[in-house]
Amino acid sequence: MTETTGSTATPESGNPEGADGVADEAAVVDGEEKALSRRDRKRANRAAGGDGDKKAGKRARKSVFARAALFYRQIIAELRKVVWPTRNELLQYTSVVVVFVVVVMGVVASLDYGFSKLSLFIFG
Repeated sequence: MTETTGSTATPESGNPEGADGVADEAAVVDGEEKALSRRDRKRANRAAGGDGDKKAGKRARKSVFARAALFYRQIIAELRKVVWPTRNELLQYTSVVVVFVVVVMGVVASLDYGFSKLSLFIFG
């Protein structure tokens, strides 16, 4: 099973390789083995007697509570990967944002004041 570093893909969350880590099924065509696409596997399943019902499989049998629990476990796993800023970085970023907002407020206020004086000069 190949995964990128930090991936939270698990069999219950939709790992494309399946629960046992086996890659895609293969078919022998013209003496060569080729991997089947998802559509071809679905067609082969239907031809072999599978009804193609959406409710078949591991994911469909889970209750709402089990899916919610999985969702929250994945949230916690993602939050553990976050690089949180240090206190000094947080204060620095906050001060930069506050200074930027004050500067933009000054620009907007001066434009507003200028346009109001201009409209009073023109219209009296």
